[in-house]
Amino acid sequence: MQVKNPLINKAVLLILVVAISALFLTMIRQFLMAIFMAGLFSAMVNPVYIRLKRRLNGRENLASILTICGIVVLVLLPFSILITVVAGQAVHVGQSVTPWVESFVKEPGALTHYLEKIPYYQELLPYRDMIFEKAGQAVGMISNLLINSLSSITKMTVNAVFKAVIMLYVMFYFLTMGDELLEKILYYLPLAHHDEERLLHRFTSVAGATIKSTLIIGMLQGGLCGLAFYLAGIQGAVFWGTVMAVMSIIPAFGTAIIWGPAMIVLALIGNIKGVILLAIICGAVAGNLDNVLRPRLVGKDTEMPDLFVLFGTLGGIALFGMLGIIIGPIISALFITIWEIYGDAFQEYLPAVGTINGKDRQRPDEGETKE
Repeated sequence: MQVKNPLINKAVLLILVVAISALFLTMIRQFLMAIFMAGLFSAMVNPVYIRLKRRLNGRENLASILTICGIVVLVLLPFSILITVVAGQAVHVGQSVTPWVESFVKEPGALTHYLEKIPYYQELLPYRDMIFEKAGQAVGMISNLLINSLSSITKMTVNAVFKAVIMLYVMFYFLTMGDELLEKILYYLPLAHHDEERLLHRFTSVAGATIKSTLIIGMLQGGLCGLAFYLAGIQGAVFWGTVMAVMSIIPAFGTAIIWGPAMIVLALIGNIKGVILLAIICGAVAGNLDNVLRPRLVGKDTEMPDLFVLFGTLGGIALFGMLGIIIGPIISALFITIWEIYGDAFQEYLPAVGTINGKDRQRPDEGETKE
């Protein structure tokens, strides 16, 4: 009997593994995000699950069910109520603000005494008609955007609920079988054990730090700015507060994108009290929360420059939608980590960098050793 070539056997096996895995991932691609989020939240609530399991004398299924019920009551239910309120206020804002702006665009004379308060108004006067024309186009675009967005939200509601159910269902198995699954994944990953631990540590630390900082800072900034809008008499305070909570992911000037123009509008209509309120609450208080709290909440967990956090977040949102707030920084962290592992693995082939701008450079691993 002829013995088969072991190299050919392994090559065929690898081809089959890649082909069948690609087919399987393609088949479940619409659930991949729900599975990913299930793994992420399972890792975060795993300490709670372990405590419950100890108190329930090792009953894993019951501990997992109670943990998931806690997530539904404490997170998903309040979030659903908030989304309902925000959607209602978004409709109200769109219905009230758009006609108000359109009236000024159609009757420019009614806006003249407001525009005269703007610095350099005389220099802008020759371009007034063009400004009004562009403003009219902007109003039309905003109106269509609001209508299309609300329509899309309505269509996505059923899909979002379905994926949330899938996520919770997967979480049940991740909590009860997570350690076994993780061991299998690490076993099949052809990396050194310390490299696997390095990737896993970076993944969990960045995920936890990102979620923690984003939620806490977002809720505080959005809540304070929404309160300021309410006190200033601006309609849809909950809607604008929620928008600013989302915008707070952009460091330094995220919420200012919303409350900055609001201050200008309040100044034009003579609401000086509202301007002062927004300047104090949104600018001085909420604006500095990011600088004060983020280093304390995140600390050195991310081990990542702010520039990577910023572009990781914005790029993640562009690619994955709102979930990119979490996924983007994680991918950025893994990008940095995998290049660090590459530098360690191939350091004998990578020549040391010479003098740049009068400073002697060294290998990253040499710098870490000296520390």
